[in-house]
Amino acid sequence: MSFKAVQVEGALDRYLTLDQKGSIIATYVWIDGSGECLRAKSRTLNQLPKDPKELPIWTFDGSSTGQASVHDSEVLLTAVAIFKDPFLRGDNILVLCECSTPDGTPVASNHRRTCVERMEKVKEHEPWFGIEQEYLLLDPIDDYPYGWPKNGFPAPQGPYYCAVGADRIFGRSVVEAHYRACLFAGIKVDGINAEGMPGQWEYQVGPCTGIEMGDQLWMSRYILHRVCEDFGVKATLDPKPVPGDWNGAGAHCNYSTKKMREEGGMK
Repeated sequence: MSFKAVQVEGALDRYLTLDQKGSIIATYVWIDGSGECLRAKSRTLNQLPKDPKELPIWTFDGSSTGQASVHDSEVLLTAVAIFKDPFLRGDNILVLCECSTPDGTPVASNHRRTCVERMEKVKEHEPWFGIEQEYLLLDPIDDYPYGWPKNGFPAPQGPYYCAVGADRIFGRSVVEAHYRACLFAGIKVDGINAEGMPGQWEYQVGPCTGIEMGDQLWMSRYILHRVCEDFGVKATLDPKPVPGDWNGAGAHCNYSTKKMREEGGMK
């Protein structure tokens, strides 16, 4: 006998209003061994931290995330950025973390540590970044693009970019929910738009200075996947999710320095 979990609409709402008795729920988020996927787990804090350094170092089983062997599986989670939690709301928080071995060495998938060192060396240039993150919504059952006819394809590309209308737009509720959730969390989402392939969307993060760009982008991706859970869909960042004459997806990077932004400055 098999069972399928059924999500009851609004069921969680009654619990979100319960008094947490002053406790804070902190959800630690990290990049796993794939370098692409995100993992998360939550813990209780006695007070709201004002700085990531105030958060305790935590651990997890790295052999289950592709980040350690079964013989020496402990991996440390060190908080590096704090965001408001748009799902649990209140004073609860999302915490972006770096992963390291017990001796403090970054694990292979932790490229943030090196990036921080590079950004520190050029901080006087005040590097700004803006990322245009594209993604495609999928049916989680068969990984087929969300809203596409199951036994065929939609009309060719052309009418979908920045479009309106039920015959051209698939998943707008997901996109709007993600937009609001990111703004609530404190992520600098600058805008959204429908892309060239039906079911494909883009949001822009920035401008952000230095390492803030990576931190905000990764947390925005986590929020995207969590929002998709609520709507029963799946988001993919695959650069070419559908073969044939359909757009790929990217994360276009916009960049400037202080001199480039000055009147008559560097071109």
